[in-house]
Amino acid sequence: MDSSERPVLVGVLLVMVALIAIAAVVPDASSLSAWGAMRGSDDRAITVASSSGLSATAHTNTSRGGAGTTVIDPTPATTTPQPQASEPPPAPTTPTPTSLPGGVQSIFGDGRFLVAYYGTAETGALGVLGETSPEQMARRVRRAAAPFARRNQPTQIVFELIVSIADRYAGPGHDFSHDIARAEVQKYIDAAHRHDALLLLDIQPGRSDFLTIAKRWGWALKDPYVGLALDPEWRMGKHGVPGARIGSVDASEVNRVSAWLRDLVARNALPQKLFVLHQFRTDMIDHIGAIEPRRGLVMVQHVDGFGTPGQKLSTYHAVARPGQFFMGFKLFYDEDVHRMRPADVRRVDPKVRFVSFQ
Repeated sequence: MDSSERPVLVGVLLVMVALIAIAAVVPDASSLSAWGAMRGSDDRAITVASSSGLSATAHTNTSRGGAGTTVIDPTPATTTPQPQASEPPPAPTTPTPTSLPGGVQSIFGDGRFLVAYYGTAETGALGVLGETSPEQMARRVRRAAAPFARRNQPTQIVFELIVSIADRYAGPGHDFSHDIARAEVQKYIDAAHRHDALLLLDIQPGRSDFLTIAKRWGWALKDPYVGLALDPEWRMGKHGVPGARIGSVDASEVNRVSAWLRDLVARNALPQKLFVLHQFRTDMIDHIGAIEPRRGLVMVQHVDGFGTPGQKLSTYHAVARPGQFFMGFKLFYDEDVHRMRPADVRRVDPKVRFVSFQ
């Protein structure tokens, strides 16, 4: 070897040694935390908007390996879905009260009129609630509630949060529904405590049943401010697909859920708890007259449906059962034609005690 070539060879050997050393300390991509989130992207869904058609929105993946990640994909999954993870309840950041907002023990005992914003967390696609943070939303719903107040009839603000969302595709649990992250629910619980708001957990079960999904939210329902809403529009039975038809539930299933919730209230010495049934067609709740009242639960029949004031009132009068339930009424910001004003809603007969905005 020529002496002039020796420095070049030494330099090449030093470069090779450096490359080998770098490769030894760089981790494999599959070991990175972000990689687990990327692999979770096989958990896909199109979220269904209650009473207003289908919409592709962010899907919060709570399956193993993908908790808290967000994917947007309108195509069905091509790999075997995984069951939803059993997450521990997040720790509250505010002390848990022992009464309802304002220190009362009953929902309507002081003549209160409830006003809710409806939707899910971190997106406005399913309703106004998710358009901004819980903190900002508390101020917005309070402004919307103010015109409904009457002398000796104060308003009570409510966050109605969809926590189990109907999907067009089977998803991890094969039930055409997915849960939002528990941490998101805890944010609304904490905000409810800070702003003296009620929180209503809304369930869209897909092919599952209401009781199975309600039990997954038992940790949140132990909070005195938190109630439960069942939306039969999105209960599809064994073979239905959300959005392809209107779902339904039988009174016997409603009674099983309400009995379980009554027992939860009793075991935890809770004040009255809000229990809401959404409905806009008579065939959405079979044998509705057989639904039983429950000690500790305030049962509300919430009449949905959008359109002109005349159309909405026709729906309301067709399904309302004021002798059996307190009555609720929904107002839609986008779908209603000439949306009814607070004074119009307060004049409705049978009397409305709970109005929600979507």
